Amino acid sequence: MSATRAPVMFIGHGSPRWALSPGEAAIRLQEFSGFFDHVKAVLVISPHWITRGMYLTASSKPETIHDFGGFEEALYKLQYPVAGEPDLARKIQSLLQEQGIAVALDEKRGLDHGAWVPLMHMLPEHTIPVLQLSLDAGSTPESLVALGEQLKSLRNEGVAVIASGSLTHNLYHIGDENGPPLDYVVRFQNWIREQVIARNIASLSRPNIESEEFSTAHPSAEHYLPLLIAMGASSDADQFSLLESPVLYQALSMESYGWN
Repeated sequence: MSATRAPVMFIGHGSPRWALSPGEAAIRLQEFSGFFDHVKAVLVISPHWITRGMYLTASSKPETIHDFGGFEEALYKLQYPVAGEPDLARKIQSLLQEQGIAVALDEKRGLDHGAWVPLMHMLPEHTIPVLQLSLDAGSTPESLVALGEQLKSLRNEGVAVIASGSLTHNLYHIGDENGPPLDYVVRFQNWIREQVIARNIASLSRPNIESEEFSTAHPSAEHYLPLLIAMGASSDADQFSLLESPVLYQALSMESYGWN
């Protein structure tokens, strides 16, 4: 293992309101933040940027996008004033295109809350440049794992890969912020944890078949899919970290994973 190899993470980003109420989930991220001491840049994939085809931010100063509505005014005043890295964006574009993966650069798009909210807690100093890669609406589980495998080489160059999403994401079941987690949430979270620890990528790629809880936990799959990118970008040689956190609003898993 290279001493400069950057980490991979899957981060449960919960509700936008998490930006105002850090809690235990933020503490877990802060405990992992030491692995970013020598990171040169961060590449984030979030389910809040879904496109036809794949796009990559190439702005030198990505804006903080408040892509939500109906929350406290204080939330819309928060900023994550981080630099971008256009040269690195072009390098990643070339890397993926060499592998037959088409990606276009977007010089105007900033960072959505799936990216900046967890980074605000984990890397609050804004000193590491951040790029964001969109989720292609035409992706399959297999193509997402393969994408992660192609991104893996960036880690040896000091680029961390963060897949942001949620192990459970049924907004119809949102309840009290600190109420007890729903039974299916616990069961599905535990099932994912077991598969991740065992690196059972085959089962994780077909959760609708392998787990009875998937359709309830994810009425739509976009918050689950980034996990597959993280699995592809990590490896058996990595040290695995479980960032165990409470379930918020009874239905949103905040559990996160790290590989370094």
